[in-house]
Amino acid sequence: MTGSDEHSSTSRRTFLTGVGGAAVTAALAGCQGGGDTTTETTTSGTTQGTTQTTSGSQEFPVTITQGQMPTTLDPQDHRSTPTDNVVLHTYEGLLSRTRTGQMQAQLATDWERVEDGRVRFQIRDGPTFHSGNDLTPGDVAYSINRIVDPDVGINSPQSDQLAGVTGAEVVDGERAVDVMSDGLNPAVFSLFASYGDVMEQAWVEDNDADYIATHMNGTGPFEFSNYEQGVQVVLERFDDYWQEPASISELTFNSASESSTRVNQLLAGETDVVVNVPPQDISRVQNGEDTRIDAVSSSRVLYNGMRYDVEPFDSVEFRKAMNYAVDLDAIIESVLDTFGDATSQPTLQGFVGYNEELSPYPYDPDQAEQLVEDSGYAGAEIELHSPVGRYLKDVEIAQAVVNQIDELPNVSASLNQREFASLAGELTDGDITTSPHWYLIGWGNATFDASQTLIPLLTSDGALTSYKNDEFDSLIEQAQSESDTEQRREYLEQANAHANEQAPWIFLNRQYSVYGVSQRISWRARRDERIDAYAMSQT
Repeated sequence: MTGSDEHSSTSRRTFLTGVGGAAVTAALAGCQGGGDTTTETTTSGTTQGTTQTTSGSQEFPVTITQGQMPTTLDPQDHRSTPTDNVVLHTYEGLLSRTRTGQMQAQLATDWERVEDGRVRFQIRDGPTFHSGNDLTPGDVAYSINRIVDPDVGINSPQSDQLAGVTGAEVVDGERAVDVMSDGLNPAVFSLFASYGDVMEQAWVEDNDADYIATHMNGTGPFEFSNYEQGVQVVLERFDDYWQEPASISELTFNSASESSTRVNQLLAGETDVVVNVPPQDISRVQNGEDTRIDAVSSSRVLYNGMRYDVEPFDSVEFRKAMNYAVDLDAIIESVLDTFGDATSQPTLQGFVGYNEELSPYPYDPDQAEQLVEDSGYAGAEIELHSPVGRYLKDVEIAQAVVNQIDELPNVSASLNQREFASLAGELTDGDITTSPHWYLIGWGNATFDASQTLIPLLTSDGALTSYKNDEFDSLIEQAQSESDTEQRREYLEQANAHANEQAPWIFLNRQYSVYGVSQRISWRARRDERIDAYAMSQT
């Protein structure tokens, strides 16, 4: 439901001018920072975790509405940001990141590189699981092994998020855990600042998979209260949290795939935070009596994967043609109202390994037509699989891509709108043959390091790969075993140049995270797309 002036489009530039305030301007000011400072191979370090300054005794319920519900409550058995946004309020890792991306201590108090292939974490004394049991180094080692070693735990889809890690063990006589890697693993601390949620070993071993997927038991600031699959997750403040208790007393997560539904719920006061406010609704939220917009350029890239092993996408000429056929600038301008940045490579600007010399493919339908002829696949019929409501304007972007490619005289393109969980399940099962031939998906990389996009999405054994190339694999292997920071960066830049040239994707846009927020909440958006309710307080 919109008024006469609520149909007006509000672009990123207009938004910056109209909203005012240095904080919002900084949040939308492009892609600077957050790269080098968060992925260094520092051998040791200590930081203090953030604490709440308000008492946790008051009643302050908050509701968050995402586009999708979590796929599970098992923190180690998924690859979904909406799931992370729920479970990370209950489960914690060894390290974490500040809102601006800096690495900080969490369940570890100190960390150091003991030798190549071995790092050591000192485990914090004091945290307790919501079961009442104390956190032990054994729980930490078990949790890491549950992710990386199928013989210990599960076939975790997160194993490549701890890329190179082969296992963990408790250090005798110390409150410490050693983590082993195959080779140097230069980004290992950065990985643990974003991934590796810690679970209680006894609780996991005492319960079956279904129970673990529908209940939670962590060390975080919120504990499990209720779960209605596909409907809502309710958490409560954990008063015995090892830091100050949260300001929020009850935290509810629900979902609405339609952006208009989310916005209407926010304006009606039925929810407090909504994700992916579309450009046409920004003015409605910003002009609402009790609502505001908070937006930030995210760490997520949207792309069209093309499986290298099936026709017609086994042809580099055809894949390049698809890039030339897409008018990316027009999509960013017309579909996203400039709330997006064009990409030229898998790695986003500001990340370690981003190649500054590469440019996005220009829109050139004549070149696209000729390359299709050169590929030998003239007359190809292709179908794009796209999720609905998971990303900002995902279906609209997909439809624009399909329409532009379908305008070529020698290619026919169509769109298949998919439920996100089903599509994501096909892409994350580790079997490339179950993936659609052509699909739209987004990839968030909270490490701000190119490797954690390139390894899972484009190496031969990547968990979500659509590509196989020995030269590319070799560049990644060299980067992952290189201790010299500049030389490693060069290998990653070469890998991005290879991807640009071989076009395993149709390169689309960097997503902007655009949130609608109730004025009753004090909170700032994060670049890594995490909605951190522990950082929320009452205005």
